[in-house]
Amino acid sequence: MIGKLTGIVDTIAEDSVILDVGGVGYLVHCPSSTLSRLEKGAQASLITEMRVTDETIRLYGFSTAEEREWFRLLQTVQNVGSRVALNVLSALSARDLERAIALGDKTMVGRAQGIGPKLATRIVTELKDKVPSMMLHDRDGAVTLVAPRGPEADAIAALVKLGYSQSTAFEAVAGAARGLGEHAALDALIREALRAMGR
Repeated sequence: MIGKLTGIVDTIAEDSVILDVGGVGYLVHCPSSTLSRLEKGAQASLITEMRVTDETIRLYGFSTAEEREWFRLLQTVQNVGSRVALNVLSALSARDLERAIALGDKTMVGRAQGIGPKLATRIVTELKDKVPSMMLHDRDGAVTLVAPRGPEADAIAALVKLGYSQSTAFEAVAGAARGLGEHAALDALIREALRAMGR
């Protein structure tokens, strides 16, 4: 299996890239989030997933291991294949997808090309139970989701210290961050999360 490729970007297409690795051009299918980071003629490293069927051997490439894990996880949902999984990752960042699942936001997932309301609902419903497998345990045994960083992680920690459960704090902060925008300040996140939980 091929887990990583490093080479020179030869050609960038709508949904794939040809990566020249030592004179061999590998065709790698990627979400648009990954493609947008690549530049023709520049060196690039892609975390890859190889899929072998009776008819084809395909490589899928991602800029982070987290994106690849979401690609794998999405395909555990009925009627979600590699093409649909790539579409979801093209429409939503790994962090946005994690928020959408935590909040049960099927409208956000439905933004991806080829995802109707029924499939969006199925993705949110089925992955809500599987997302804990993508969580990390800290030294004290507490569970924290991989995605929150910076002010979001600090806001969750503050709410947990106030007595809220980890999952309640995560959902409240994720909702606050979505409403306030990506670069919201810590105090604004805490205020908005507390306001949402008080409703």
